[in-house]
Order: sequence, then C-alpha cells, then structure tokens
Amino acid sequence: MRVLIADPPAFTPVYDHELAAALARAGAEVELVTSRFRFGPVPEPAGYTRRELFYPLSPRIFGRSPLRLPVKALEHPLGLARLALRRADVVHVQWLMPELDDRLLRHRSPLVLTAHDLLPRRTVAKTDLWRRLFGRFERVVVHSENGRKVLTEFGVPETKLRVLPHPVSPSDPERADDGRTVLALGMIRPYKQIEHAAEAARLAGARLLVAGDPVGPLPDLDGAELRLGYLSTAELDRALGDATVAVFPYRAELDQSGALLQALGAGVPAVVYDVGGLAEP
Repeated sequence: MRVLIADPPAFTPVYDHELAAALARAGAEVELVTSRFRFGPVPEPAGYTRRELFYPLSPRIFGRSPLRLPVKALEHPLGLARLALRRADVVHVQWLMPELDDRLLRHRSPLVLTAHDLLPRRTVAKTDLWRRLFGRFERVVVHSENGRKVLTEFGVPETKLRVLPHPVSPSDPERADDGRTVLALGMIRPYKQIEHAAEAARLAGARLLVAGDPVGPLPDLDGAELRLGYLSTAELDRALGDATVAVFPYRAELDQSGALLQALGAGVPAVVYDVGGLAEP
C-alpha cells in the first residue's frame, strides 16, 4: 500500500515523522508531503520519503512576519495541485487551510483526516464549512473518546470516526530539578491560561519555568524564568530535566496536548485541568 501523508504547513514534523516511520515499518510505502519547517531541523526520514511541495517562498522570505500569511494563501493552491499529482492508495491529511481546502482539495484516492484540533479556534463558528470538510473524508481520526463524542455531536457519522490515542514521546533528560520548579511547556497561547500556572506557583512558593514560543504578548508572570522561542531538542530536554512538575491549566478548547505527552514521556509528573481528552488514560 502506498500512503501519502500531507502536512502542508509543517505544524507537527515530529508527529509526522513517527507516523510515517511506523507505517513504513508495517510494510507501507510512505511519502510525507510538507513544507520547510521554519524553526530548525526535522528528523531524517526513516524508511519513507519526504518532499517539500508546499510554500516554497513564504517561510523562506518572510519568516515570522505577518506578510507570510497572504503569500502562503497564494501558494497553497499550487501545493494542492502538486499533491493531486502524487500517486497513492490513501491520502492522510494532518492539517487543513479550511477556506481554501473546502474548494480546492482534490485527490483521486480516498482521503483521511487527523483532527488534531477538533474544530480549530479561528474557524470554529463556520459550522457549514466544517461539515462540508468532514464530509470530504472517508475517515476522520481523533486522539480521544472525547474527540469522538465532540465530532459525533457535531454531525460526523460515527462510522467515519476512528480513535487513535496520541503517542507519548519518550525521552530521558538529565535530572536537575530542585524540588520546587513548576514547568509550563509548549507554545504559549491565550487558551493555555499561563497566568493560572503563575498563580499556582506563587501560592505554592514555587519557581515557575516557562519554556515555549509565545503567540502574542505575555501576561504578567511575576518573576518566572522565561525560555522563549522554539525549543531545540537539547533545550526541551533541559527544561524537562529542570522540572519538578509540569502544569497544563488549559481551557476546554483542545482535545489533546503534545506538550503534556512530552512531559509524561520524560517522567515528569503533570497536573492538568480535566478538559477535552487530557485526563483520558
């Protein structure tokens, strides 16, 4: 079987790599179609091929500038045309550009979607758009039973849905925690309520370590140690090794958390709000 994995924006390169490598080990011929990852190196292909067919200009020329977004929208149809020419028995899409993919995503082969964000925040109100998009896919993969419930209630036929738990990312960082370090890990967005982590650390008399890439201005974090930006593997291991406990005080706007599973995979205890599928075993 020839499997085409499509992650046009390269949002989840490590997840893509692990999925592609696992399918290759299972005997599939796998091709990962994506774009240049803007923040650093990505894992070398292991038994699969990797092609950067999307966005040849916007990430290279504009970096993190907002100007990259309109250029990216202009480049997206070209990437979809290239994707449509690739031979496959199944096409597994990881991330969508909803407004364009609703009209332009086409392939001769069956389409599968992994709904990493069940209903992405930016377009969650566009229910007709998402019903059309979900209707385009033969199968929709979610990472929890909560995800299955949410999309069933949204109108996705239960026969289309498959639950594949998000894998834990194992690591063994050098331990250097002082017994009082609270780690807030991952991309820093408003729904992650990092101010709750700051307040919890203050009440406990603990040290707050914030390690991740902020999207927008930060709230007052009251003396926290900040390690901002995209974390390399070495920087991630250092943060995990320094942590006594990791906290994830998220609002109910997501289903699973890759950062949570990185912490657990490193043996760091985690405290989470019971939202989405975070508390599922």
